Amino acid sequence: MGAPPALRPSLPGSTSVDVAIVGAGYTGLWTAYYLSAAAPSLRVAVLEQSYAGFGASGRNGGWCSALLPSSLPTLARRHGRAAAVAFQRAMNATVDEVGRVCAAEGIACSFHKGGTVTVARSPAQLSRAAAAVSSAASFGFPEVTLLSAAAASARLGATSVLGGVFTPHCAAIQPASLVRGLASVVAARGVAVYEGTPVTALRPGAVETPFGTVRAPVVVRATEGYTAGLPGYGRAVAPIYSLMVATPPLPASAWDAIGLADRETFSDFRHLIIYGQRTADGRLAFGGRGAPYHFGSSVSASYDQEPAVFLALRRTLGALFPVLGPVAEIEFAWGGPLGVTRDWTASVGLDRSSGLAWAGGYVGDGVGTSNLAGRTLADLILERPSELVSLPWVGHRSPGWEPEPLRWLGINTALRATASADAAESRTGRASRRAAVIDRLIGH
Repeated sequence: MGAPPALRPSLPGSTSVDVAIVGAGYTGLWTAYYLSAAAPSLRVAVLEQSYAGFGASGRNGGWCSALLPSSLPTLARRHGRAAAVAFQRAMNATVDEVGRVCAAEGIACSFHKGGTVTVARSPAQLSRAAAAVSSAASFGFPEVTLLSAAAASARLGATSVLGGVFTPHCAAIQPASLVRGLASVVAARGVAVYEGTPVTALRPGAVETPFGTVRAPVVVRATEGYTAGLPGYGRAVAPIYSLMVATPPLPASAWDAIGLADRETFSDFRHLIIYGQRTADGRLAFGGRGAPYHFGSSVSASYDQEPAVFLALRRTLGALFPVLGPVAEIEFAWGGPLGVTRDWTASVGLDRSSGLAWAGGYVGDGVGTSNLAGRTLADLILERPSELVSLPWVGHRSPGWEPEPLRWLGINTALRATASADAAESRTGRASRRAAVIDRLIGH
């Protein structure tokens, strides 16, 4: 929202650095931040095709959460219980780490840790809520609590609330302010941030741009939803669009009905994800999935605008909060691609033999996860032993997506099936079998 920032200078010509980072989003900038803190003499360059935060980092839902794309039971099956618990604890601590950096560096992004309330609005959703709390408790996280209908409604005054779940491990932020503040901090530390510099190829030891070659013993790929545009990475990450709307600032009477007094982020237990927050300036920012996947993993500014999805979001807001009217009034509408790997698993790593490093595949949970990725990449690059480099996502390699047209057919069929599963549950009140099938297909 608002005018794009003025661009920093582009790469002036071929150069050599110690670490070249492709992408000035959260992942790239957090990596640069922790590298510059640990090794101020290190020559670090960040290359960005547009401006810092142009992608999901500047236009997401503003949840700095401890959510992971893979559930604790899935992580435990793959890596063992201890590894799963360590990963979740690291993510919980990451929320506080982001707040610490914002305070220490004077990044004014309206960071407020009010937690997340996820309401259940049908018997099937209530069953999933109880299962989520039971699972969290079994792994040693009793702070994830089951809410009665009254307690859930006291936090979020939505319609048809039967109960819910509360976790303290989330903060609401203004995402563009965070990424722009972070870019300013790393630039002031001496990191070279080159904007308006598209990367045409990356390979061991070098990054190619129209303005010259950047040579570096370590090259970090931090391109998330834009990864498929790089030669050789067309099937690595699928860009799935998530769209958002924001109301005008709401009067106190509306907030009395809606709640969110502690700026909790909110969602419910439907399958097709929705998410929202009460912004620091009193708006309701609300988003959700449902936009189509575009053939060939293509990304375009035109895909940010899907009138049918925006209308569905406005109607969903009206159904959740009648005080907004049947079709909620909005002042802003936007969207963008997030990065999804074939196994819906985020990863971070460094191939020491090639010098190629990467992080991403956050499936929409990247605000907090990218900070953990940046700290982990810094430890890997500097060869510092730490608990972070032993977490189970380090070195993970996701399989590639199917070739087209199978990829297009599969992803869009799954999106439609997820929406129809929610519709079926609303009619019957029973858990959808088709949603369970989709979960198995994506490894949940």
